Parts: sequence; structure tokens; C-alpha cells
Amino acid sequence: MTTRAEITGPELTAFTGRLDFAIDDFQIRGCTALEDGLGVLVCAPTGAGKTIVGEFAVHLALAQGGKCFYTTPIKALSNQKYHDLIAVHGAENVGLLTGDNSINSSAPVVIMTTEVLRNMIYADSPALQGLSHVVMDEVHFLADRFRGAVWEEVILGLDPAVRVVSLSATVSNAEEFADWITTVRGDTAVVVDEHRPVPLHQHMLVGNRMFELFDRRRRDGGRPEVNPELTRYIKHRVLGADAVGTYRDRLARERGRRGTRTTGVSRPRLVSMLENEGLLPAITFIFSRAGCEGALAQCLRSDLRLLDPDEADQVDEVVERHLTELAPGDADVLGVDAWRSGLRCGFAAHHAGMLPTFRQAVEELFTLGLVKVVFATETLALGINMPARSVVLERLVKYNGESHVDLTPGEYTQLTGRAGRRGIDVEGHAVVVWTPEVLPDRVAGLAGARTFPLKSSFAPEYNMAMNLIDRLGLDGSRTLLRRSFAQFQTDRSVVGQARQLDSTQRSLRKVDTELDAASTRHSLDPDVFAEYVDLRAAIKQRERAQRFVRRLDGEQAVAESLGALTRGQVVSVQSGRHRGLAVVLDPAWKGADPKPLVLSEDGWVGRIGSAEFVNPPDVLGDLRVPKDTRTRHARREIAAALRKSGIERPRGRVKKKAAPTDHELEEMRGRLRRHPVHKASGLDDLYRLAERKARVQREVDSLRTAVQERTSQLENDFDAVVGVLLDLSYLEDDGEGSIRVTPTGAVLRRIYSESDLLVAECIRAGVWDRLSPPDLAAVVSAVLFQSRRDSYRGGVDSMPGNRALRDALTGTLEVWEATNRVQERHGVVQTREPDTGFCVAVSAWASGRSLREALLAATEQGNLLSPGDFVRWNRQVIDLLEQIRGSVDPNAPLAGAARRAVAGVRRGVVASELD
Repeated sequence: MTTRAEITGPELTAFTGRLDFAIDDFQIRGCTALEDGLGVLVCAPTGAGKTIVGEFAVHLALAQGGKCFYTTPIKALSNQKYHDLIAVHGAENVGLLTGDNSINSSAPVVIMTTEVLRNMIYADSPALQGLSHVVMDEVHFLADRFRGAVWEEVILGLDPAVRVVSLSATVSNAEEFADWITTVRGDTAVVVDEHRPVPLHQHMLVGNRMFELFDRRRRDGGRPEVNPELTRYIKHRVLGADAVGTYRDRLARERGRRGTRTTGVSRPRLVSMLENEGLLPAITFIFSRAGCEGALAQCLRSDLRLLDPDEADQVDEVVERHLTELAPGDADVLGVDAWRSGLRCGFAAHHAGMLPTFRQAVEELFTLGLVKVVFATETLALGINMPARSVVLERLVKYNGESHVDLTPGEYTQLTGRAGRRGIDVEGHAVVVWTPEVLPDRVAGLAGARTFPLKSSFAPEYNMAMNLIDRLGLDGSRTLLRRSFAQFQTDRSVVGQARQLDSTQRSLRKVDTELDAASTRHSLDPDVFAEYVDLRAAIKQRERAQRFVRRLDGEQAVAESLGALTRGQVVSVQSGRHRGLAVVLDPAWKGADPKPLVLSEDGWVGRIGSAEFVNPPDVLGDLRVPKDTRTRHARREIAAALRKSGIERPRGRVKKKAAPTDHELEEMRGRLRRHPVHKASGLDDLYRLAERKARVQREVDSLRTAVQERTSQLENDFDAVVGVLLDLSYLEDDGEGSIRVTPTGAVLRRIYSESDLLVAECIRAGVWDRLSPPDLAAVVSAVLFQSRRDSYRGGVDSMPGNRALRDALTGTLEVWEATNRVQERHGVVQTREPDTGFCVAVSAWASGRSLREALLAATEQGNLLSPGDFVRWNRQVIDLLEQIRGSVDPNAPLAGAARRAVAGVRRGVVASELD
């Protein structure tokens, strides 16, 4: 801990003068660099206090008469930081801008989500004038595969005069990241601090006993070892559970027991143990919403109470304040009474399915010490200020949106980093609950790997390409791509391959020298021998190519013939188990490998494809086939008729049809026979050297291709995106060797959505033009919404509603299919299919129906929507509707419908969450 006497800068002195604590050395270094006019990258563990540097940037901007934008990855963090800075600088100096909220946006300090700042840069917003500092909190989000590109777009797009303060969790390649920022933004100070201000102790809970994870007796400074007492206890526990078989067998059987929790301790008992050990308040991470609610219900069914009556009364005061904006009729459907009951006992859940105001109340009560235990999903770890004395992990596996995956060391560090409240706790505690799947060695590996590498997820997208080309032109856009962190990392990663390429090229030159010397010893001109070797290689290559082409042509001819077969036609199956006559029952589906359904002479029914044919099948005749061929009786009758039809299969062995003569290949073979080296003998050493040269040359070619592909992949992806935009006339040739944005493209520039191209195409096609506001909200939701994996995915055919809405949804799907065909042609990842799962709910809500009716309407369609999901998707619908309204002519019917749709959706519980 440093003293205030070491602080020299006048502004830092003024800043620290109002703090009631002394700041740490890494904070001083970061703030001093900032006051010296440098950009700053601060990497420190969760809870270390790196936001002090960001708050000093705010102070510095105000003191120097500039402006500061403070960006966060999620709206909850923006709201939290907004209130924090208002408490220091006053409401008149601080504003808030999120996708659906705007408060005092002209203030000298504005907190916003990173996407909002990106959009301002692309729009060349007047608000950027006078901007002196930008704080990018949680900048390690740059690695996020869905949103990470936004952080790079901001860093690259900001005016060079703006000082950027990047705040990150501890990453293993901080120097690399800082080198890149220095390259693109000028001098940047790197401040890395891996010291936790509150030490973290690692534990495992096995049954009713808690153990230290590491052996504290080993203090030699080396890698910590797993506590041997913990390992012995787990082994004896498994032995005691079943005394038959080896230890590994019993462990495997223990893992295989399904339907029961294998932790050996109930949640109420777990909470009691934490309370007795003095480890409350605690956050228990459970990686599912249902798991969080289930854990809360278990505790409420017990007689466990963590608050006294006075504390319960304080809870009521906070709860009432957070409920004032809700409509009285919504209390039942939102489960207010059950939620309040848990809070009065000191328990709460925290996950994205909850209403945001409920989550905010939980966060406030937890900070006040009135909620002792929170059962949370991992979203709570995303920077929200809720430190605890202990963190509990019940599992080390989570669902990532596609599959169940193991926690990474970085995720483990992020979660357990919540343990230990600075200035309150002497130490923090991370507790992992043992199950047969969670072995101590694995936990030790996660706990011991303190850092993770920051990898770019930057990739060109349609809206990005449109805005870059509009601002910078085509060449300028490519230049910016080359300055991205993705390209920076690629360039560094190919250094090893480039070095290997250089070494292999030296080997190639050495072989060339040896081959020339050997040719001279045999009295051969090296160039003449090289000519002969090249001719032999060219003949082999052409022979291989001819075989490949013949095979492809043969397969294509077979596929075309199979695809052309119609019901009742008889063919001869040329190979396989069911060779012989067969009659077509059902023509082939469209596809690369058509497979008609046939019935063979012996009564077998199945689909046949190219594998069963050497040559394209000839139609040998026709057979009358009854309408219903599904019954055994019908199929026996057809097989009998086929055998009696008199149609005969070709006799003899089926041979591949001869390929036409390749005259160029024949000419090359003639030249080879006439070559002076062809009849020479005793050249084995030359041929061996020639083979060696060919092998080394292939290695050189392979390495060169690999280096070129890696260094040009980003530009290739960008060119593919540009190709789609040119095809669809969003871009056009400007007549001067470059391209420009068309008037139609101006719409796409203003659409910031994962399905931006689909939205722009639907606007251009006019499929949404004459919709009522509720119907417009419904169809817009279809390009945003993604059903959860446990919900039914309804299609257009199952969508209730009026004819106009159904026609609009059908038209949207047709546009989606047409757009995807263009994207497929250019090799671009296709747009996600529209999902109608939220259409019913948002349409009902926009029409003025109650919250209960809206949620019930969705449930009847098979989509179980939580109140939190309902509000979240409505927010996104409002955001996209506003973008649509701002991208079209203000007097167009679509603009008016969008404006009225926003008004219809922005009410009740949705409006209360936006104010």
C-alpha cells in the first residue's frame, strides 16, 4: 500500500484528497500515466479497484474542461456506474445513454454501453466534439465471439486525440494487447497487477465436511499441491459407499447414479454450514435459472431464517421502493409475494429470467447486508458490484448456448473473484462442492491457472462494412482492417510459420545445388534434366486430374439420372446387396446426392444413391405402381409384378464407360519418350535428389499458402461481405475505381442488429409497409427472438393472427431465403432463420393486453417466457423499431407504424424498466 505522499500530479492529488482511503501502487501508476497525457491499459483481478483509474479519467476530463464517455458491456453496469458518478459529480454533470434510455445526454460525463459509442462514431455524432477521454470498462469483452468486435471498432474509430482508458481482468497477453493499442492509438502505459487486495482461500465441500483445497503445509514457493487429507477423505467416502470393485469402478458407479443430487448436503444445510463457519454473505453459482429458483425454494421450505425482524422490516422498505413503478395488477403474475418472502428470510435468486427491477433490489439488499445468500447464474459475474465473503460453485460445467462445456480457468477466476470484500473481509473464500465428476486435481488446475489469453473475435459484418466504406472508402476500410487486433495477432502468430518457410526455402536451394552438381557428374545439362523431371511430374499431375474429373463427371451423371427418375420407372441396380431390377416408388428429393425410393425384385424397399451405380442408370421399362405402397401386401404384389414384367436386366459384368482420349496427354507422353534423358541409365541418385526436391518444394508451397491464407483471411472475409452488398445494390461502382454506398445502402448503415441485412431487405421489399403497430412489433420480433432450448420453436404455419401478419411473416421468410442464397454464393455465413416464438406475446402487449394475457398467450404457443425475458425481448424490439423509424423517410407509413408500435410496447412493466 502506497502513501499519499508519493502522489505528485496536482489533479491526482485533488482526486485522492476526497477519498477516505489510500489508493494502491498500481492505481497510482495508472492515474499518473493518464495525467501525463498517455492512454492506459489496466489489468487487475476482480475487486482490485481498477475502476479508480476510470473514475480519475472522469475527474481529469471535468477538470480540463473536456468530456468523458464511460462505456460498459451491459446496461446493468451502465445504470450502476451512472448512479455512482452522480453521487460524486452531481446529476447536472452526468448523463446516461443505453439502447433504450437517454438521460442528460449532453452532459460532460456520459455513461453508455459500448455499442452506443460505436454507433455514435459511425454516425459522426456531434456529441463526439470535445471528447477527451473514453473509459472502456471490462475491455476483455473484446474476446466475446458475439459482441467482441464492437470494442475493436471503437478503439480503431475514435479520434487519435482521445485518451482511452482500458480496464481489463487479468489476461496473460496484456503486453501484446498494449502493443496493439500503442500501434493504433499512440503511447499507452501498461499497468498489470496480479495481487488480490483480499487473499482468496480455496475450499472443497465433501458431504458435511469442508477442506482446504491446497496443502498449507507446503510453503516452499512452488506450485501448490492438493491437500492430501481431502484426497484421502474422498477416497474413503467412495469406499464406504460401496465396498465392491476398484476405487475407479466405484467412482464411475457413483457418477452414473442419476436422478439424485450427489453432493451429499442439501442447500439449507449448505447455507447453515456457511453461516456457522462465518462465510456469509455468499453467492452460490448455479448455471441454470431453474436451478437457482429450485435452490431458493428448498431454503424457503426449510425453517432457516437469516434475518431478524428489524432487518426484515428494512427489506420491506427497499422492496416497496422498487415496486412503486409496477402496475398493481401485475403483482400476482410476477410472483411478488414469493419473491418478497425469500428476501425477508435473507435469500434471493439472481438471473436473467427475473424482472430487472427485482435484480436491482437484490443487488441493493445484498450490498446492504440484508440478503445473505444469492443463488445466481454466471451473468452476475459480469462486473456488477456485488462482492461477497464467499463464493460457492456447485458444478464446473455450464451451458454456453450450444452445448455443456467445462469452465475455463478464466471463467473460474472471474466467478471466484467475487469472494472477499475490500475493506471488510480479511480474506475471501471459494468453495467448490464435491461430486464424483469434480475431482480435486481438476479444481486445483482451474484455481492455479490465474490468467487467460485475450483473443480477438473481430470479423467483418454488413453494417460495419457499410459504415466503414461510407466513412473511409474501400481502400481506407481495408487499411483499418489491417490495423485490427485480429490482424495484429495473426501477423504475430505467423512469425513461426514464416521462419519455418525461410528455413525450408534454404533447404530447397541446397537440394538445387546438389542436383546441379550430380547432373554435371553424369555429363547432363542440369536444365535438361530438370526439364525431363518437370515433364514427368506434369504427366502424373494430368493423369491424376483426369481421373478426378472422370470420377466427378461419372458421379454427376449418375446423380442427374437418379434425380430424373419418376414413379414406376424400372432400372437395374448395378452394385450392392440388392443388385438387380428395381422399380421407383418415390422420386428422389432435391440435393447433391439424389436417392429415389425403390422396391427390388426380392421385396427390399429403400433409397438408392450414387454408390450403387458404376454408370448412369438406364430406364429399362415402366411398371404400374398403386397409389398406396406402404403396406407389406402392396409391396409383395409390386415385387411379383416386377418379376413377371418381362423386363430383363443387362447381362454380364458392368464396366465403367471408357473415357475419351486425352490428346494433350498423349502428346506429353510422346515428348517424354523422345526426350534425351528418357533412355539414359544409372541415374538413380539423380532421381532420388529430384524426388527430394519435389518433396521440399511441396513443403515450401504449403507453408507459403498457409502464411498467405492467415494474413489475408480478414480481407477475404471483408471482400465476401462487400460482394454480397454489391450484388444486392447496397454498394455500387463510383466510376473512379472504387465503390460507394447507394441510397438504399443508407438504410442498412442505420440498422445495428445481428440480422441487419435481413431487416434492410425486408424494408426494401416493402413486406412490412402496411402493418398495424402491433403486427409490426410482432414481425420485427421474429428477426430478433431466439427460443430457449427448452421451448417449442413455432413456425409461421402455427402462428395465429390476422391475415396481414401471416402474409408479412411469410414474406419475411421468403426474403430470408433469397438473401441466404446470395450469401451462400459468396461464402458468407448465412443469417439466422426468423423465430416466431415471441410474436404472440409482443403483439398482445402492443395491443394493450395485460402482462398476464401476454405471457399466457406465449405459453399457449409452447414458449415459456419469464417476466425478465419478456422485458428483455421487448426492449430489443423497441430498439430495433427505433432504428427502423430512423432509417426510412419520416413521412413513410413504416416510420409512423414504428413510432406507434414503440409507444404501444413501451408501457407498464416494460416502461418502468426503461425510465
